[in-house]
Amino acid sequence: MLKIVEVGPRDGLQNETASVPTAVKVAFVDALSETGVHEIEVSAFVSPRKVPQLGDAGDVFRRLTRQNGVVYSALVPNAEGFDRALAAGVDKIAIFTAVSETFNRKNINTSLAGSLRRFEPLLKRAQQVGLPVRGYVSTAFWCAFEGRIRPEAAIDVTLRLVDMGVDEVSLSDTIGRAAPPEVARLLDGLLPKLPADRIAVHFHDTYGRGVANVLQSWDYGIRIFDASVGGLGGCPFAPGATGNVATEAVVVALASRGAAVGIDPANLTPALQILEPYLKPAQRRMPPGGSRACEVCEFFDGGDGCSGKAAAG
Repeated sequence: MLKIVEVGPRDGLQNETASVPTAVKVAFVDALSETGVHEIEVSAFVSPRKVPQLGDAGDVFRRLTRQNGVVYSALVPNAEGFDRALAAGVDKIAIFTAVSETFNRKNINTSLAGSLRRFEPLLKRAQQVGLPVRGYVSTAFWCAFEGRIRPEAAIDVTLRLVDMGVDEVSLSDTIGRAAPPEVARLLDGLLPKLPADRIAVHFHDTYGRGVANVLQSWDYGIRIFDASVGGLGGCPFAPGATGNVATEAVVVALASRGAAVGIDPANLTPALQILEPYLKPAQRRMPPGGSRACEVCEFFDGGDGCSGKAAAG
């Protein structure tokens, strides 16, 4: 069954520098609940000191108007976050690691092995209370620090998460650098070892390839797609990124392949309009000095950022 996971409230807002009031976040999620999306990643139970934008995760969850058939999930990094998530009544939790050791060190201050050890008690507790768990595999294709990631390495991390008890794995193109042939190579290696219904894909649209990667995944039998209304979001280590692939674009693209999506793109616009007064479009432009993402792009000339050709890549 096709499933669209709307990640805008979490992955979209976590990089916005302007403070978004709790009431606005609640209204945003409530509006998304009316659009037909199957799951909404509402927030993350992370340290308010490190991610102030998501410090009100519990309040947002408690004030939602939940719709039948919609799953309300949250990112959970540790035992304290799990306790807060459980108290807030989440339907599902997500944990996260990266294939790239450098990215893990810079993002969560531990190694790949260390991140997996952190997850063990969370997975046991989730199983005890019957809470589904998603595992994000970041830098599954490219890393801003290590460059191209071998498909075998991404497959190994994915299967380790599954062996630990994760129900669903989301393969993340963290800096938006992947192209359809790279998506195909990873899925060619993974699908013989893991059923398609346990695999989600999470594409960023930094180089304009997000929709093409979605369609490649669809052709391989993947039916779980992460997306963010209006293309909100981006990678903290790729400040020039344009954000996640837009939910509107994913809906239209999948419908063009004959998929019964069940979402009218026009119904997504009112949800985005709730947020627009609080967003800062300037922060999604290429910053002075370029982005670390540029260093792994074939169009990077060693200068001050995008050569202007990346969008066509």
